[in-house]
Amino acid sequence: MLNPRALAYAGAALWGTSMLLVGLINLSVPDYGREFLELLASVYPGYHTDRTIEGVMVGTGYALVDGAVSGWLLAWLYNRVLK
Repeated sequence: MLNPRALAYAGAALWGTSMLLVGLINLSVPDYGREFLELLASVYPGYHTDRTIEGVMVGTGYALVDGAVSGWLLAWLYNRVLK
């Protein structure tokens, strides 16, 4: 059995950190991760690739929530199938 809360925390940490790092590197190297950030901008409403610290924080917030929900759902589904 998987612990849904633990997997939610892990998913939020991994996906949020990934988004934060790519966003921060993109601020100093404009071509770095551009396609990745544009893809996320098409999925997350309110997030735009305007290369500002506020944009990075909004994207990171969305990624934290997305990672947590995805991790929780994955653990829940796994435990349901396991039964």
